Amino acid sequence: MIINNLLGASGISAASMSQLHNAQAGTTPSEATASFADFLKKAVDSVAAQEQNSHAVTDQFLVGNADVSDVMIASTKAELSLEMTAQVRNKVVEAYQEVMRMQM
Repeated sequence: MIINNLLGASGISAASMSQLHNAQAGTTPSEATASFADFLKKAVDSVAAQEQNSHAVTDQFLVGNADVSDVMIASTKAELSLEMTAQVRNKVVEAYQEVMRMQM
């Protein structure tokens, strides 16, 4: 439930997550890498879109066409999206470092 709420806030749908999971089930490693790269690109684009939306709503507030609550909601969504992206990046770096520490 929490993951679905966070994914919704970041603009990533649960359907795209299930598509990624299904795509990786019966594909070659290079195909899975390509689909994962596409997924990450969509996620980063979604974060950028949230930030642009936050700026647009703030501009509308400055000219008097939006409420404070709209600005706060848009900025909170953008903040959560960016925070989630940073946490995912941290986990990927941590996993990479763990793989590099493995003894062959």
